Amino acid sequence: MDDILDATNRKILQELVENARIPITELARKVGLSKTPVALRIRQMEEMGLITGYRAIISPLQLGLTHVTYVEARLSDTRQKALEQFNAAVRAIPEIEECYMIAGGFDYLMKVRSRDMTDYRRIMAERISALPHIHATTSYVSMEAVVEQNWTAIP
Repeated sequence: MDDILDATNRKILQELVENARIPITELARKVGLSKTPVALRIRQMEEMGLITGYRAIISPLQLGLTHVTYVEARLSDTRQKALEQFNAAVRAIPEIEECYMIAGGFDYLMKVRSRDMTDYRRIMAERISALPHIHATTSYVSMEAVVEQNWTAIP
């Protein structure tokens, strides 16, 4: 991977992370190459799966989704089929912004976005509590986001 991620490709990636809509001519100027080699490098990084896509980053706060709760979930069954069922069901709940399988005292950690506590209680009662194999949950309400960002560091 280090041979693919030379200094120029790292600079291209950093510029794309900061602004994926940057015109190729401006990107080429910033990295010190002409348009064609920059376009080729980008295509190579896309083909190898290093760049997986481009998207708009929407502000949840502007949408009124100001309430963040982290939910620990413990499952009653952790066999592979149960995990697959749980994973599929979690992916279908749009309010679950992130979900990680955890090695430790519980099985999953979910980040849930909602409008307020009332909205969160509805999501918990109607959706999270109804997930397959849920045994118990513990909720932690976020008071303030100290750092909240997309991945921006290029190793």
